[in-house]
Amino acid sequence: MLDRDEMREIAEKVIGMCEADEVEVVITSSDGYLTRYASNHIHQNTGETNFTITVRAVVGKRMGEASTDRLDEGSLKEVACNASELARVSPEDPELLPRLGPQDYREVEAFYYEEITPRERAEGVAQVVDPCRTIGLTAAGIFANARSSMVIANSKGLFAFYKSTSVTFSASVMGEGSSGWCERSAKTKAEIFPREIGERAIHKAEKGRNPKEIEPGKYTVVLEPAAVAGLVGYLAFGFDALAVDEGRSFLAGKLGRRVFGENVNLATDVYHPLHREAPFDAEGVPTKRVQLVQEGVVENLVYDRLTAEKHGVEPTGHGVGGRGTYGAYPRALVMGGGGDTLEEMIASTRRGIFVTRVHYQNLVDPMQLIVTGMTRDGTFWIEDGKIRFGIKNLRFNQSLLDMLNKVEMMSEAVYAFGMVVPAVKVVDFNFTSGTEF
Repeated sequence: MLDRDEMREIAEKVIGMCEADEVEVVITSSDGYLTRYASNHIHQNTGETNFTITVRAVVGKRMGEASTDRLDEGSLKEVACNASELARVSPEDPELLPRLGPQDYREVEAFYYEEITPRERAEGVAQVVDPCRTIGLTAAGIFANARSSMVIANSKGLFAFYKSTSVTFSASVMGEGSSGWCERSAKTKAEIFPREIGERAIHKAEKGRNPKEIEPGKYTVVLEPAAVAGLVGYLAFGFDALAVDEGRSFLAGKLGRRVFGENVNLATDVYHPLHREAPFDAEGVPTKRVQLVQEGVVENLVYDRLTAEKHGVEPTGHGVGGRGTYGAYPRALVMGGGGDTLEEMIASTRRGIFVTRVHYQNLVDPMQLIVTGMTRDGTFWIEDGKIRFGIKNLRFNQSLLDMLNKVEMMSEAVYAFGMVVPAVKVVDFNFTSGTEF
C-alpha cells in the first residue's frame, strides 16, 4: 500500500504530464489478506494488492477519463495523454462544474500499523473449528484483514488523503437442520474475539436443532442488529436530493414531514467512532454529519455539488462522482438506539419470532419501501418471554415505512454490515411463506 507522500508525488507527476485546462487524479491503493474455512478446515489463504490511477482531464466544458494500474513513467504519461485526448473528442457538458480548489478536512484516525499473519488467522479459526468438531457441528467463515489508502488531487491545489484498516471475522456453524451465525468487523485485531464469535454461532446452531414449522402471518419480531442493517440500508438511496427532485425517492414531497415513528432517528456520520470513514466524497468535498431523520421527521437530504448548486445550498460531501449523474449517497448510516437489551425485548414478548439476520433481500417497491427476503442462521420461536425452540426460516414481504412506525423497543446501537444500528422489537412484521430449511 502506498503512503501519503508517494501518492502525492505520483499525482503531481501525472498532473504535470496532462495537457488540459484542469486535471484531477484519483489514486487508490490496497492490500487485503483472507483466510477462508469450510467443513471445519481452512481451504484458502490469499493475499491481494490493488492499485489504480484514474485521470480526469477537462478542456472547456468537455471531460475525458482514463485509468491504469501501472506505475512506470511510460504508463503514467500514456494515461495522462489518453485522458486529455478523450476530453477533446467528448461532447460538451453544459453542467460540468470546475474542479475544487484546496479544502480543509477533519482528521480521521482509521489506520493502525499492525500485521495479522496467516498463522494468527489460522489460530483464530481454530478457536471456532475445534469446539465444533468436538460436538459434531461444522463451521465455515472468513478471517480477513485489509488496509487501504486513497487520494484525490487536482491542478487547482486540492489534495485529499485517507487511509484505513479493517478486520473481519465471521462464523457460520451448521448442525443437522439448523445453523447459527455471528460476525464482527473492526479497525484493529484487538477488537476481534474469534472464540466469542464462535460461541455465539455454536449456541444458535445447537438451540435451533430440529426446527419446527410455523404458519406465515404477522408477528412481533425481535431483530438482531445484523437483521436491522440488512433492512435499514434500503432507506439510504431515498435521501439523495437528486432522487427526490426526479421523483425516484420515497421521500418525494415528504421533507419536513413525520414519516417514521417518533423513536426513529437516522444520521449519516462518517466521524462516528464506529465508522471513521473518509472525511471527503468522490468530488473532494468535505463530508458533513447530516441528521436525516429526527424523532421520525425527515429533516435533511444529502447533496452533491451539482444538485446543491441548483438548490442554492452547500453540498454535504456525499457526492458519488459521475459528473452529478448519480447524485449523492448518505454513507455511514447511524440509527439511534435505546436503552433496552435483547433479553428485555424477548422477556416482554408473549408470542413472537427472534431473527438473527436476513438474506436474499430485494426491493420490491422502491416508493413504498417494500422489501422481500428470508430469515437465516438462527430463527427462533418466542413464547411467554422466552426463546422456546428453533423454527424453519420464513420469507417476508415488509414495508420498511410500516416497520419503522411500529418499533416498540431498541438496544444500544452497534456496528453491523457497514451501519451503526440497534437491535429492535417490532410488531406486525409480515411473513408471507415458509421455507424448507
